[in-house]
Amino acid sequence: MRPPISGRPASIPAGSAVAPLTRPWHTMEPGAALDELASGADGLSSAEAARRLETSGPNELSFAGVTPWWRVLLRQFFSPLIGILLAAAVVTLIQQHWVDSGAIGLILALNAGLGFVQERKAEADVRALQSLSTPTCRALRDGAEAVVQGRDVVPGDIVLLESGERVPADLRLVETNGLQLDESMLTGEPYAATKHTAALPADTADADKTNTAFSGTFVGSGRGSGVVIATGANTALGEINALVQGPQGKTPLQLLTHSLERKIGLVVLAALVFVFIAGLVLGNDVSTMFRTSVGLAVATIPESLPIVLTVALSLGVSRMAKRNAIIRTLPAVETLGSTTVIGSDKTGTLTENRLTVERIWTTGGLLELSVGTTAVPETAAGEDAKSTPADPSLVRAVLRAGALTNEATLSAEEENLDYSGDAVDAAMAKTAVARGAISEPERSAESLAHQPYEPHLRYSQTVHQDAAGRRTLYVKGSPEAVLAAADKMAWPHGLGPLEGALVHAANEEMGRDGLRVIATGSRELADGEELSVPLPPPSGLTFLGMEGMTDPPRGGVAAAIAACRRAGIKVMMITGDHPVTAMAIAGRLGLAVDKKALTGTEMAELDDHMLAARLEQVGVAARVSPVDKLRIVHALQRSGNVVAVTGDGVNDAPALKAAAIGVAMGRSGTDVAREAADVVLTDDNFVTIVHAVEEGRVIFAAIRKTTFFLLSTGTAALVAVTLSVFAGTPLLFLPVQMLWMNVVTNGVQDVALAFEPAEGDELSRPPRPPAEGLLSRTLWFRAGITGAWMSLAVILAFIVELNAGSSETHARTLALTMFVMLSFFQVFSSRAETKSLFQLRLLANKPLLYTSLAALALHWAVMTWPVSAGILELTPLTGGEWLLCAAVGSTVLIIVEAEKFVRRWSHRNDGPD
Repeated sequence: MRPPISGRPASIPAGSAVAPLTRPWHTMEPGAALDELASGADGLSSAEAARRLETSGPNELSFAGVTPWWRVLLRQFFSPLIGILLAAAVVTLIQQHWVDSGAIGLILALNAGLGFVQERKAEADVRALQSLSTPTCRALRDGAEAVVQGRDVVPGDIVLLESGERVPADLRLVETNGLQLDESMLTGEPYAATKHTAALPADTADADKTNTAFSGTFVGSGRGSGVVIATGANTALGEINALVQGPQGKTPLQLLTHSLERKIGLVVLAALVFVFIAGLVLGNDVSTMFRTSVGLAVATIPESLPIVLTVALSLGVSRMAKRNAIIRTLPAVETLGSTTVIGSDKTGTLTENRLTVERIWTTGGLLELSVGTTAVPETAAGEDAKSTPADPSLVRAVLRAGALTNEATLSAEEENLDYSGDAVDAAMAKTAVARGAISEPERSAESLAHQPYEPHLRYSQTVHQDAAGRRTLYVKGSPEAVLAAADKMAWPHGLGPLEGALVHAANEEMGRDGLRVIATGSRELADGEELSVPLPPPSGLTFLGMEGMTDPPRGGVAAAIAACRRAGIKVMMITGDHPVTAMAIAGRLGLAVDKKALTGTEMAELDDHMLAARLEQVGVAARVSPVDKLRIVHALQRSGNVVAVTGDGVNDAPALKAAAIGVAMGRSGTDVAREAADVVLTDDNFVTIVHAVEEGRVIFAAIRKTTFFLLSTGTAALVAVTLSVFAGTPLLFLPVQMLWMNVVTNGVQDVALAFEPAEGDELSRPPRPPAEGLLSRTLWFRAGITGAWMSLAVILAFIVELNAGSSETHARTLALTMFVMLSFFQVFSSRAETKSLFQLRLLANKPLLYTSLAALALHWAVMTWPVSAGILELTPLTGGEWLLCAAVGSTVLIIVEAEKFVRRWSHRNDGPD
């Protein structure tokens, strides 16, 4: 029978005012909270609940409306380069050049389609929060228990909780009986939170509000009841929902490409206007100059850049899928490569998300167990990695007591010893059975009597009878509680005096190491001693020892963090867990930069400038709320960092979305976290993130190499045609020839550059400076000098050939072929930014070699076949002229190799500062 709840009677006058939902409910006694909410022991009447529902609104999360599809589609055309290509398409349509307009239209359609699909998918990020809503719950209405729709719960309702139920709204608990809630989605802690009803200090963090039940969390065990203090958007879950629905920024790659597009668009547009006007002044007709401008625009604008980006990123997506990372947004592959800070959640990412017994303390010595962590070398199952001399019989007694005072159940996969139930019970049962201290049938045999763990008592106890008929009382709980019930200790030589100071010292030492400590004790019952149920408080126990457990670091994580450090990436642990636990794990992983973790309480006292300075000194942020995590991300971003955030809980979702790159856990993660993320790890392993960083750098390098190639050849074409118009010579290239030049110089070679493999030193380089553009200063300089040389070589060949008495058709053919040859060698010089081309394997990028040779063969075939030669107004060249074009073309390779050599020599001789 449910005991009465203290508080005002439920006979509430119609229209009673409800207290504001911003009150510090955790500081009030249950009765005071009920008074503030004008509620009472029997809950609300149906009429009053209906009135409050009209005032407070339904207990639902609100979601932003979906952007119309046509608006998303139109956004894909808001780009300078796209605008120029649109204009070119219109001009070619007017002039009825269907092939030209069709090619430009195809490029525009591909670009718009890819952008449209990505944007529409992003709008699903917040929908997973709806899965956390509660369809129905049990509440007191009109003095009786009733099933109430979750959306109809209102402030002041008395909600009843039992094991397996989801909390429908934020509650101030007024009754608890062994109540434990799974709040891991909000706090990241792997063990259940024990709840009670006592008032708490005003500065208590959300993760420590043990008298509050938060919407969306699960009841792990026990039962209780609470008064609703917040519904819908006013709950902690509602606050997270509002943060998740905030605007999502562009990735660094998107920002860089958009900036480059604007710059190229302005330069090309100015050049086209100049060429058009100059051509008219020099006597060319309007139609010819229109077509010349269009051809120059197509030859100059890197319109294939969106396709190259898509191909390069898609290759990264495919490679990352094989390494346990699912990429949800294409730019996310590259963004990881430019990351300067990784803010990682602790539980499930850096750790295994399961409690594991790591240390057993007895009076006979301390035993460190091998659990496959980075702190203790991995050994074969059941072996000890490191220990002080320990009496085996004492260790066995501790393990048996912990396994018998236990409610964990063995899963179907018995060979793996996977236990379900309370995390502490599961850890103790698994360790005891794995080490042979007890068999599973003996452990799971029915007890004579059992008292579950009670938070206010801080212990559980059970009575078991062995095959000889002996009855033994086993107790498991906090060291203080077990000590209080003990009058002696187990020593290697037998029973001895109880030394509390010795136990306290060992307990404190394990606590400083971040271990959760559970003590065990036992007492053999006399033959004539009666067994009463429920069991009385234990007494006369023999203190057996203590088990220290924690959520251990994942294997390989420490090495991965070290690899990040070598790559110039700072790794921070950002968790809702306790600072002591977080710092202990961080110490094992080499994360702690400062001796003290940054906490949410400390953050509340810091302004943004002070917070940014503090973040430079710390490697751990603990006991932080979702708002705190979001603030950390923003502070790091304002300091110029490219921030990646990992996580698996609902509390991680706002930070996952706000970061430049969000990485969610695929196995243990919540749907909310996965939907808010850009990358989902199928193995929940931080090590996979390092692989993704390496892949991201490979992809960006390929994009950078392709951009350099496109800009250098585009610059060469633009400068050459502009100079020829300005010099008053005949048109250097006819419009149709410029379109053809675009096909054979970078029609497929630029895409093939995206297949360029890793050079092997990606993780030994620092991250790209955030302020650096898509091209480095080195590549801008190289593009300038090679573009200038290519344009000069082509126009000189054209003028010399005209002065030698050749026809304009032959001179143009020679100039066009020379440009094709220059581009052929330029694409190979683009394969490495600093290394010499001769350090790379020729066949490492087979698509590039084959497409480049195919382009040369195609150009030769078009010149040779009379029909195509007539359309393009080309003439065949002699063998000597082909050799001349190849010789001049190779000079661009010589220039680039010489420039690389000078830079390498200069860096070697600079020496340390």
